[in-house]
Amino acid sequence: MSLAASTAEQIAGAKHSLTSPRKLIGYFFSIALPLALWFAPIPLAATAKHAMAISSFMIVAWITEVFPHALTGMIGCYLFWILNVVKFESAFSGFADQTPWFLMGAVLIGAMATKSGLARRLAYLVMRRVGTSYSRLLLGLILTSFMLTFLVPSGIACVIIMASVALGLMEVFGMGRGSNIGRGIFITLTYTSGMFDKIVMSGVASILGRGLIQKATGIEIYWSRWLLAFFPVAIVVIFFLWRLVVWLYPPEKQTLEGKAYLEGELAKMGPWTGVEKRALCLLLIAIAFWATDLLHHISPAIIGIGAGLFAALPVFGILNEEDLKRVNYLPVFFTAAAVSMGIVLTETKALQAMTTVMFAWMRPLMTSTVSIAVVPYWTAFVYHIFLASELSMLATSIPPLMNFAKSSGLPILPVGLVWAFAAGGKIFVYQSGVMVAGYSFGYFDARDLFRVGLCLTIVESLVLLILVPLYWPLIGIR
Repeated sequence: MSLAASTAEQIAGAKHSLTSPRKLIGYFFSIALPLALWFAPIPLAATAKHAMAISSFMIVAWITEVFPHALTGMIGCYLFWILNVVKFESAFSGFADQTPWFLMGAVLIGAMATKSGLARRLAYLVMRRVGTSYSRLLLGLILTSFMLTFLVPSGIACVIIMASVALGLMEVFGMGRGSNIGRGIFITLTYTSGMFDKIVMSGVASILGRGLIQKATGIEIYWSRWLLAFFPVAIVVIFFLWRLVVWLYPPEKQTLEGKAYLEGELAKMGPWTGVEKRALCLLLIAIAFWATDLLHHISPAIIGIGAGLFAALPVFGILNEEDLKRVNYLPVFFTAAAVSMGIVLTETKALQAMTTVMFAWMRPLMTSTVSIAVVPYWTAFVYHIFLASELSMLATSIPPLMNFAKSSGLPILPVGLVWAFAAGGKIFVYQSGVMVAGYSFGYFDARDLFRVGLCLTIVESLVLLILVPLYWPLIGIR
């Protein structure tokens, strides 16, 4: 069985037990809460109350994961329509938004980078170039993970690609589970895979966050501006994580011989193939357009969708019909449904009531640009602990948060960006499928993730404390 298939089975087995306490609680509240809200004698218009009831079903089901996220979203949109809360055009309006299709383009780009072998080749090349001592190996893993974020818009896929390299190195080093070298390598590749896709607009969470913020504010959020906003965080995190892991997990062996393994794997791959060259060319063109979108003002969604579709054209010979059949389109449907929910809540005026309940307590604390960097970040961090999935956390909170910021006269864009970025801070395994995937290899335990995650979360918050009031206004984020 392949590494990817084995990991996927372990994740599925951990998350889809129909009789787990989490699922049983989810079944009960996903029915009881919507019914209570539907018939509750609260001073709201019927459409607003009914929109809140159906949205509560979606929120509870997303939190407890009683159904796949996409299925929950589709059921919610369907209920908005058949129960006459809004018309069909509004109930499924998220499917006409650019956000889910931007994600589909990113998914196709990731399939192209993975299938062509480009992602794996670049990983080997970077790690060989950086060096194979323990310290340099860790730095190579971090830099490779950051590079893969531009190519593969899936944290789990990045973990599996990096883990396949790391497992080979562990065999060469003669190190197994429980070793400091194993802990350091696997905690590094796992955490970076789940964090860097918040710095680069490539993963499902960052694309969803961007779409929800843009829908609420009407402000075009360009790929390059998002990267500029968080790139200083990446620089600090790369070097801090590197030194932190070397300190926490000193190696049992000071000298590691991994260069021969990397050279051997590259030799097995042979010279650059035509498919790899075409994939690299298409990716470089897309990144060039994204990096200059502040100049030509082409939406990053247009670029992403275009690159993904070009990869699927027969003339490029990269993705074929079978590859397209194997692509997981469920995140696209989930993203569209999440956008639809926000639009329905806005149209029915239900969002105003939800905003008061969820965020009114924050208003006295948001008194300066410094507080904007601190309060939303740590509120989102705590909120994420209770809403295990980062996608659920963003989908259920950003629409009312944006409404709160707008009604309170706060700078909407900085508040939204800080909140979306906070989804990257994790201290427990259950908070992300990426963490589950890395944890499933058995090289680190929950205590390792808590220690490293908490340290990085604090460091990221301190960096934002400087960036939000001093740097962000210089790049037009006010």
